[in-house]
Amino acid sequence: MEMKKTDVILVLLASLFGLTACKNKNKEGAVDDTEQTIPLTIEENLYRPNFHFTPISGWMNDPNGMFYLNGYYHLYFQHYPDGNKWGPMHWGHAKSKDLIHWEEMPIALFPDEMGYIFSGSAIVDHENKSGFGVEGQPPIIAFFTYHNTEMQNQGRVDFQSQAIAYSLDEGNTWTKYDENPVVKNPGIHDFRDPKVVWDKKGKQYIMSLAAGQEIRFYGSKNLKDWKFLSEFGKGVGNHDGVWECPDLFPIKVQGLDEEKYVLLVSINPGGYNGGSGTQYFVGDFEEGRFVLEPSLQEKMSNYHDYWVDFGKDNYAGVTWSNIETEEKEKLFIGWMSNWQYANEVPTEKWRSAMTIPRELQLIANDSGYRLSFVPTKTLDEGKSEKIKTYGRMDISEPKELLESESIPLSSASLTFTLMNAKSSSVAVKLKNDVKEELVFGFDHGSQTFFVDRTHSGKTDFSKDFAPKPSIAPRIIGSESLQVTALLDKTSIELFFDNGTTVMTEIFFPEQPFTELWFTSSGENAQLDNIKLSELKNN
Repeated sequence: MEMKKTDVILVLLASLFGLTACKNKNKEGAVDDTEQTIPLTIEENLYRPNFHFTPISGWMNDPNGMFYLNGYYHLYFQHYPDGNKWGPMHWGHAKSKDLIHWEEMPIALFPDEMGYIFSGSAIVDHENKSGFGVEGQPPIIAFFTYHNTEMQNQGRVDFQSQAIAYSLDEGNTWTKYDENPVVKNPGIHDFRDPKVVWDKKGKQYIMSLAAGQEIRFYGSKNLKDWKFLSEFGKGVGNHDGVWECPDLFPIKVQGLDEEKYVLLVSINPGGYNGGSGTQYFVGDFEEGRFVLEPSLQEKMSNYHDYWVDFGKDNYAGVTWSNIETEEKEKLFIGWMSNWQYANEVPTEKWRSAMTIPRELQLIANDSGYRLSFVPTKTLDEGKSEKIKTYGRMDISEPKELLESESIPLSSASLTFTLMNAKSSSVAVKLKNDVKEELVFGFDHGSQTFFVDRTHSGKTDFSKDFAPKPSIAPRIIGSESLQVTALLDKTSIELFFDNGTTVMTEIFFPEQPFTELWFTSSGENAQLDNIKLSELKNN
């Protein structure tokens, strides 16, 4: 009799570790009598990421308004500068030349009498269609949601509307449009997160808006006057929670003379492993309507494995506007947390980080169209001379690849190939001196991936943080399995099978991980092309 996926994985992991106890602050930030508050200097050393963006202080969630101009990638984000939990939303701002090293800038947009500044997008208006530009200076147009708490407290449903602001100094300072809102609320309780893209077929701008459990599309010629076009979502995809943060964009199918449209939709709750997650749809945008790819119609009605990321900690991710790689890939970044516990994680000065920026491709295979994600190539430029490589290795017995004081596992890239993924499994274990462990790998029997952070350090700040291992299906089932793992102080990002399955999860160890072990089960368990590289953080 075939075992369930979770049973197979638990059996595989059972021999790898034992329980470790940990203590933690309660959700109000207090500590019990047996625990001391971690000094901020220790918190910085333990938890501040090496190569992921975090705000200097305060709360952060969704990425917003990303654009590229004159050598800089701009990242805006949901931000509450006066506290480490969600509060009155601002737009924070950071910029980078390489997508790795970020300079935090002054706050871009502040709340006002019309409400908090919720998520949205930005574009460079090179042709000055908005009329905001002066003296040849192209304006940057930001689109955001006003969230009016006073109207919300009155029990009204129309407390969210869409507004714009413009910048004439490359996104550093902003002027709010004096005729906001540009899209009024038609009577929808959850009506937010405008993402704008140019529709070259329809010769107009398209705004995608989350509206309850559907996406509404609006069109405009001048970026100020918007007309309702259509809606999408009824009967397709996951509807276990509210839809948020849509992102519609055209993308070339890799290796083919073909272009499709992709629609990203975040949902909370309803993620694959609980809480927050982001699903995606593939199709075309014709005459103001998103039309699902016909071959995916049946699959989408029984939605299961079309997720941007199967881990628990990649939410509200969207793409940069007006920039692609040389291979016509889009650039994507997500918020590296989950609404189940984002307000409770054990950091005090700041809360949350972004994922590493990722290059997004659309590929065609036997199962139809699939997205794949790989870390930005600029990450390779940050690799140091500390590199360890290994040839083919038998792992039928546990093997330790790394000892203390070698390559720091708090800032590293690990790649390897499992040679016989049809008949063998692999488990990779990170350990430290206080017997905490983070384990990830692949189970060949169920053809599933897993991440287990149940004993990775602090976990009891939320019952939803690590109740069991997270799992993900293998999308492409070839004989060999390629794995890339990015390891930072408090996060792991896993790219399996060239990024067709991705898992991102955070963790909070009491000490850095210093040991790296491989173990396996099944027949002919061999690894090849093993490479461990330090990632520089300066």
